[in-house]
Amino acid sequence: MVVDVDLAKFFDRVNHDILVDRLKKRIDDAGVIRLIRAYLNAGIMEGGVKVERHQGTPQGGPLSPLLANVLLDEVDKALEARGYSFARYADDANVYVGSQKAGERVMAWLRTLYDKLRLQINEAKSAVGSAFGRKFLGYELWMAKGQEVKCAVAAKALGSFKARIRQLTSRSGGRSMEQVVQGLRPYMRGWKAYFGMAQTPKVWRKLDEWLRHRLRAIQLKHWKTTSTIYRELKARGATETVAKRVAGNSRSWWRNSDGLLKTVMTIGYFDRLGVPRLS
Repeated sequence: MVVDVDLAKFFDRVNHDILVDRLKKRIDDAGVIRLIRAYLNAGIMEGGVKVERHQGTPQGGPLSPLLANVLLDEVDKALEARGYSFARYADDANVYVGSQKAGERVMAWLRTLYDKLRLQINEAKSAVGSAFGRKFLGYELWMAKGQEVKCAVAAKALGSFKARIRQLTSRSGGRSMEQVVQGLRPYMRGWKAYFGMAQTPKVWRKLDEWLRHRLRAIQLKHWKTTSTIYRELKARGATETVAKRVAGNSRSWWRNSDGLLKTVMTIGYFDRLGVPRLS
């Protein structure tokens, strides 16, 4: 079971006095403390008017995530002291327990810890439930053979990935294959780095195959005419039979790009173009 906790409007509700008190325990420099206090008290502009701020940290500010960790560190330490397995990122936390009752006890205990920090749990987004039914930072858990628990990319995150790839590999726009690949690289590398803990090799392989399928379809559309498709395939080493059969279905871009064309535009072909692999 998992105690899935989300804090309500966390960055807007950080109590300045409590945060500065925690900072003083770690930083023995009055000048630095004054500077951080000034950063916290700096007003914000709304509609051209300066609004005073008495709580919260600047949204998107480079210092805010660090200050959040300082404030919530004592909750982490309390969880560690009791021997709980947990993961936290900013104001989102998952605590793993053995039963529903244990989870409810932990949730009640966390409410008291957060209350001391003047923070509130978002009851609508927080719950105690099966560890296999909740999502955390785009990840979910699944049970492999031998009752081994592994990480996977959540369905919603996979859907977002495919939607973004569709945008980057649109068959309209007049871009060359090199330009399409150049646009793919940073997004795919960043996505792969973020979801590097996922233990789902079959999913990665299917995504790679789907992406190459889309790229082959783009290339066919770029070549467009039967004669151009035939000529370009022959130049890439296609046999006479393959070149003629693919060129003969020049208008069926999607269906045509998942058959004989794979013998010419292979995995190695896309590797040479610089298309990143997920698997």
